[in-house]
Amino acid sequence: MATLKPFPALRPKPELAARICELPYDVMSTEEAREMAAGNPFSFLHVSKPEIDLPIGTDLYSSAVYAKGKENFAKLIADGALYQESQPCFYLYRQIMGGHAQIGLVAAASCQEYLDGIIKKHEFTRPDKEDDRVRHIETLNSQTGPVFLTYKAVAAMDEFVTQRTANAPDVDFTGTDGVRHTSWTVRDAAGIGFISEQFARIPFLYIADGHHRSAAAGRVFTARQGQGHSSGFLTVIFPHNQMQILPYNRVLKDLNGLTAEALLAQLDALFLISSAGTPKPTRKHELGFFFGGQWRTLHFRPQFAAANDPIERLDVTLLQKLVLDPIFGINDPRTSKRINFVGGIRGTAELERLVNSGDYACAFSMFPTSIVDLMEIADADGIMPPKSTWFEPKLRDAMFCHMI
Repeated sequence: MATLKPFPALRPKPELAARICELPYDVMSTEEAREMAAGNPFSFLHVSKPEIDLPIGTDLYSSAVYAKGKENFAKLIADGALYQESQPCFYLYRQIMGGHAQIGLVAAASCQEYLDGIIKKHEFTRPDKEDDRVRHIETLNSQTGPVFLTYKAVAAMDEFVTQRTANAPDVDFTGTDGVRHTSWTVRDAAGIGFISEQFARIPFLYIADGHHRSAAAGRVFTARQGQGHSSGFLTVIFPHNQMQILPYNRVLKDLNGLTAEALLAQLDALFLISSAGTPKPTRKHELGFFFGGQWRTLHFRPQFAAANDPIERLDVTLLQKLVLDPIFGINDPRTSKRINFVGGIRGTAELERLVNSGDYACAFSMFPTSIVDLMEIADADGIMPPKSTWFEPKLRDAMFCHMI
């Protein structure tokens, strides 16, 4: 059962929240972060990507970078831009992106339950990225980037959230990207008790986004056991039926020596192809293919999409096993320099731009992986292929920090 704990969050002053809270560290480059934070001393990018305050070319993993992040974090606290709640609380965090709204519970989830598999994962992690997050947590003594979790929706929790979010919020702002961020605090004993009891009946939580942050929190917890370290890690937990997954598209550098005619002939053996295609697939097992200045719609022939294994039925799996490896010679998409991945938030126009620039030869647009597929694979202790999901909207760093 899921054990969630309230905690005294470190939070932005409401009037500064729009200037402080930022997108996660791993969805932008150093150059993009430097531009985004320019002229804004309150930007949390000075903490989450502190290399922007050091000379260009500084090693991202040097001790100076982590030390600068700690210095900038301490200054935000000392100046009162960030303040800490006086008691442990739960929090509700709503995001509105266009016509989509989602409301999550902010809580400290159990590091031990992550290690025990009650909080389920579906991706491999890279040791170097884990090491980076471990150093960040240990240097700041805080988890500043939340892990994005989901659970199978519960009607009683939905009703509770609806009632509580009818009240005036603590923080309410709209980011420069148009996403609105609103939060409420649950500090009363009855509300805290209700939430704890509801989640004690929920058997599993699922990581949607934040596998490296979760793994790092687990490592720090293990290393610090018995030293007064908090047993929880920072999470925002959404009901599964509010999740929005966008596709994770693929662009390829070359045709692996094939002529256009040979490539299309090989694809024809795998797909039903419509030359009058559209950029966005409309259903599972359908892909968009941009090549030679035009979109084609590809639909996997039935015999290739009939597997029982939920991983083998994923479009990203089918594309890798039937197309990228045997036709394009990309046997390991994690390490190949001949493929890149484009989050669905950038749209299919970005795929066209990349191919038309001449830097890439072709692109595949994907139909989004479903949250049901993700949970089914996690329940079977399966691992999804890399770059299978892109969740939007992204959680803002510094809306809530968990001091450990």
